[in-house]
Amino acid sequence: MRIGLDMMGGDFAPLEAVKGVKLFFDTVATDAHLVMIGDEAALAPLLAEAQLDQSKYSVVHSSQVIGMNEHPTKALKEKPQSSIGIGFHLLQSGKIDAFISAGNTGAMMVGTFYSIKAIEGVQRPTISTPVPREDGSFGLLLDVGINADCKPENLVQFAVLGSLYSKHILGINDPTVGLLNIGEEEGKGNLLAQATYPLLKEHPQLNFVGNVEGRDVLTNKADVIVCEGFTGNVVLKMAESFHDIALRRNINDDYMKKFDFESYGGTPVLGVSRPVIIGHGISKGVAFKNMISLAQQMIQTKLLDKIRESFVK
Repeated sequence: MRIGLDMMGGDFAPLEAVKGVKLFFDTVATDAHLVMIGDEAALAPLLAEAQLDQSKYSVVHSSQVIGMNEHPTKALKEKPQSSIGIGFHLLQSGKIDAFISAGNTGAMMVGTFYSIKAIEGVQRPTISTPVPREDGSFGLLLDVGINADCKPENLVQFAVLGSLYSKHILGINDPTVGLLNIGEEEGKGNLLAQATYPLLKEHPQLNFVGNVEGRDVLTNKADVIVCEGFTGNVVLKMAESFHDIALRRNINDDYMKKFDFESYGGTPVLGVSRPVIIGHGISKGVAFKNMISLAQQMIQTKLLDKIRESFVK
């Protein structure tokens, strides 16, 4: 397998990206070949210092970088030789099997939707976040940002995508699905929640357990929790703040450490035809290492083939 990595994306590029590659090769048993996309002059001394096995990677030169604050569509059009632009070209042409970047999130989303498309039958691709639970396991929350307004059918598809991801990536055999709501009883919530509930309840591929409330998000009441991206992003950002508060208050707690985004690296765009993983702009070495590991796992488990099969059904 060939995994493409944008070496110029993120606030600490390319140094932390190189550190992540070294961590990956040092700690993960793999036959993956990494295709590093970035400025050769900037990468050469860092790669030399890292002393990586040269048979395990190759470098594709990019002469341009899309800044974090640039307009996504305009930047991709005007900077075809950017690391993100080249990455999507390689992915679209089949020269890499997955693409990872901690760069401009908007450019990553635009590149994803316009170069590799959604899997047939998927109305709206989605992004998710792992949710650390008190028992030590992880649940999944989606959507967490790219679909601020949704229809009931969208949430049902998010539930299917999240269930497949939970089963094949998180290792949960028969994941339960909950609908994020303001009460447990059927019929609670706004019009979207009320219309979504019966669709989830009747769906033959889902193990639906009903509504879950905000206090249930960090418990094991449901393995997959679905909501529209507006609510999901609010929950995500609040959860990320737990780790920051713990650090500021010198709270040394193993559970609170799991709210550090570095522990899971990045989020895949679920529902598109090739693996695309988007990292946080402040990603450091551990986050890059975990994103590469996730890409490898998605390829090895053939997750996208399983999603295709599910939507054909």
